[in-house]
Amino acid sequence: MKSLIKLLIKKKIKISVAESCTGGLLASTITSISGASKIFNLGLVTYSNQAKIQILKVNKKIIRKYGAVSYECCHAMVNNLSKISKANINVSITGIAGPKGNTKLKPVGLVFIGVKKGNKIQINKCLFKSKKRNLIQKATVKKTLNLVLRIAK
Repeated sequence: MKSLIKLLIKKKIKISVAESCTGGLLASTITSISGASKIFNLGLVTYSNQAKIQILKVNKKIIRKYGAVSYECCHAMVNNLSKISKANINVSITGIAGPKGNTKLKPVGLVFIGVKKGNKIQINKCLFKSKKRNLIQKATVKKTLNLVLRIAK
């Protein structure tokens, strides 16, 4: 984690995040490291569909057709965050941390992580095995930080 912050500082890369199922854990993890103020730009917890629509300007039709936990919603979240934040790297997270809220098609542990750098957007679909909410949230943050590290290098 400290190595990521150092790398971002060295490369003068700013990062912004929009989180749903992690509830701010990613922003908290990043800002817990000394020096994060040099690289951390913006953190939003857009937990409700209404917040995704009103703050991140996710089209209502996307949520109605695909759901908030979908590739399409994650893509819209990260793309629209980049317009608001003007950061070099933008991250969006949406998923089902459980223990409830799942369906046959969308089980507990299903998480989409979007990372945008420049014009390139990468959406990662993850299915975490744990059924424990806090473990899914922590695993999501860890995976996200690894993705950001890979993209920032």
